[in-house]
Amino acid sequence: MTGTVLLAGSLDHTGRWLAVHLAEQGWDVTCVGLSRSEWNLEGYQGLSFRSADLTEQVETSEVVSTENPDAVVHWTARPSPERHAGMRVFENNVTSVYNVLTAAGRANARIAWASSESAYGFPLAGAPSLPEYLPLDEEHPLRPEDPYGTSKVVGEEIGAMVARRYDVPVASLRASWIQFPGEYDCLDARADLATGAGNFWSYVDIRDVATAIEDAITANFAGHEPFLVGAPDNYLDKPIEDALREFFGDLPEGCRISGTDSALSTEKAQSMLGWKPVYSWRDSRDEDVSLFA
Repeated sequence: MTGTVLLAGSLDHTGRWLAVHLAEQGWDVTCVGLSRSEWNLEGYQGLSFRSADLTEQVETSEVVSTENPDAVVHWTARPSPERHAGMRVFENNVTSVYNVLTAAGRANARIAWASSESAYGFPLAGAPSLPEYLPLDEEHPLRPEDPYGTSKVVGEEIGAMVARRYDVPVASLRASWIQFPGEYDCLDARADLATGAGNFWSYVDIRDVATAIEDAITANFAGHEPFLVGAPDNYLDKPIEDALREFFGDLPEGCRISGTDSALSTEKAQSMLGWKPVYSWRDSRDEDVSLFA
């Protein structure tokens, strides 16, 4: 299944990978954001750009209704309360999700959007803590302590509201720390376990994120569903149970991971979306892949 898709968000590094993937799979992609960031779209068939401020409801509604897409992918956020004022992070993220998702619902479009593993509350918590069990799944309680993670929880509630109100499928993709072929920054964090302890040393390749998005806007499901999107392994060079004991002093009472296992379960995405992560740091850290003109 292909058709028209509106990709809402900036054409930053992540956005470009997603836009190119969808276009290469035969989708007619309209990228929407404040700026195309000097990226030349002319070299890519099936890609176009429209400027709109997604925090402005009228602009967002106009561009969605004019494009009338089959699917809408909202993949943008202000991510770090450590670099931006907390209220700015929260307001930007929640407002843009509300504007994009409600407009998409009125257009009867299928929806996928960027939630985050930060919704669980571990990555930006005031003090490190263990989850109730590992691997994490979609049923684990969400207990964020920061404006970014909280904005994702509110965004998922907006997604659920849109699904109920407009009877469209909405996928909230809780992606892990996104890595790029040849640019696996997570490997530089190995020397300090604290850097990755918030997501228990999980990651995901951008190419797996792209296929998860496409599967989410084509799969047959109803209502709102959250999906974890992560790599099949962790990025450590030691058994994960050793890292958990070293950093936290213990393992969760319900711990069913060891060795190279990821701390994130992707069973739900695999069973409901037909998606499967295929990229590992072992093969991808030194790849030379170029997409951009």
